[in-house]
Parts: sequence; structure tokens; C-alpha cells
Amino acid sequence: MSFNTRLKKQIFIQAQRLVPQHKFSRIVGKLAGSENPIIKNTVIQAFKAKYSIDLSIAEQTDALKYKSFNAFFTRALKPGIRQIDAALNSIVSPADGEISQIGKIQAGEIFQAKGQQFSVEKLIGDPQLAAVFQDGEFATVYLSPRDYHRVHMPFAGTLTETLYIPGELFSVNQTTAENIPGLFARNERMVCLFDTEVGRMAVVLVGAMIVAGIETVATGKVKPSGCIELNHHELALAKGDELGRFYLGSTAIVLFEKDKMAWDNQFKANSTVIMGERMGSLTK
Repeated sequence: MSFNTRLKKQIFIQAQRLVPQHKFSRIVGKLAGSENPIIKNTVIQAFKAKYSIDLSIAEQTDALKYKSFNAFFTRALKPGIRQIDAALNSIVSPADGEISQIGKIQAGEIFQAKGQQFSVEKLIGDPQLAAVFQDGEFATVYLSPRDYHRVHMPFAGTLTETLYIPGELFSVNQTTAENIPGLFARNERMVCLFDTEVGRMAVVLVGAMIVAGIETVATGKVKPSGCIELNHHELALAKGDELGRFYLGSTAIVLFEKDKMAWDNQFKANSTVIMGERMGSLTK
């Protein structure tokens, strides 16, 4: 790596430490939610051009017909565009994106990037709720700005708890993953916990810099309170059902208990995945 590249990365990291992350994200959130035609059309067109957004797969293909940038960003796909793997024992990708890391949770630690890891206990935010995932399996899927931004069920289950955990709002790209210790267990997040036919499953929606909100089907759009909030539910969801969505890009982390499932061998860090694609299967 060249000196200039290292310097750019250091500046990028330090800028995130210095900027008022939550205030900045709230300002962006207001802009993203604006229904003023001039504002929303300008932002949508600029974003669409910068990230080469493919609207041909969207239910609404006309960018200017979305009522706000948020509506554009969380756009639905055309029915049938994403097929959910039908095998009863399959685990599917919860989102369109790229695998940041995937594998086993070793001694309670989840691999983040070279030289970085974080504990499942800190990620979940509750020692009792996290205990069942010790030595289990995890997959971290990064949703880039150009991706479809709804998160779906990787396997059928009953949502039993949601746990909102306030935190920081660092970017969640590869540069920050390699340089911010415990990134995903430090950022604001919504932990969704499920009972399934093979035990407990978790899907953690991790917030990030300028993410203007996280929403789940059980809680609606999260209103950050600065406090940990635990809610109980009893909501059955099938594999492939929508679980939540991000208002700007971020990360979803899937957790399973030990010896309940295995990831397919072809999936590694940096593998591209699409929602509904088989990523693994049950082992019992």
C-alpha cells in the first residue's frame, strides 16, 4: 500500500472520529425525507447517476415518481425478481450485498477484518441472550449504496425480541472494518432474535454514518432514544419475508447456534450475494 493510500485512509478514519456523527446523520435524515420536488428530485438524480442505480428491477422504474429520497432508497423490487431458495433446509441471504466475513464464532468472538474482531456478547448487548450463539455461525453482509435496501428472513422463525442498542455511527465499509476495533458492536443497531426449528437465530441491523434510520416490521422506524430498549414479540415470519430496511446503506449480521447449520463452501469474504440466494443449510 502506498503512502498516499495510507494517508487517505487515516484522514477518512479521523474525520469520522471528529464529525458529530448523530447530528450530521439527523440533518441528512431530514434532507432524505423531504418531499419538496426540487430537493428530492435533485438528490435522487445525483445519487442515481453516481451509483449507477438499476431501476429496471424496481417496482417503480421512474425515479422522479418517488415521494422522497427515502422512498427511492428503500424501493420495492418487482415481484419475482428475487427468488427465495425453496429447499426446506436452506439458509438464504437476507439482502443484496457483499459478504464482509463469514464463518464460525470462535470462543465467543466474531471475525471483523484482519487484526479486528468483536464479541457476540457485545454485539447482542445482553449476556443471556448472546450465550446461545457462543461457538455458533455468523455471516456479515454489507449493503452498498447501490444495493436494494430491504432485509429479509434468512430462515423461517418467530420473532421473540428486538433490542435497540444506541451507539456510534462509523461507516461500515472495508476501510473502517480494518481500522475501527469492534466496529459492529460499537455502532447503533437493532438486534432481532428468533425461535426457529433448529434453535435461536439472530439478525442484527447495524447503523452507520448518515444512515437516516433503521426500520423493522415489528417496531416501525426506530426513534433513537439514547437508551437500550428491549421489546418482546410473537411474530411468525417465513423464509424470505421482509424483516426491515435501512434508510441509507449499512450491514446485516446473521447468527445461528453451534452445530445447527453450515455455510456453503463457495461463500467467502467479498463474495457477492442477492436476497433469497442459498448461502447454507441445516446440519440436523
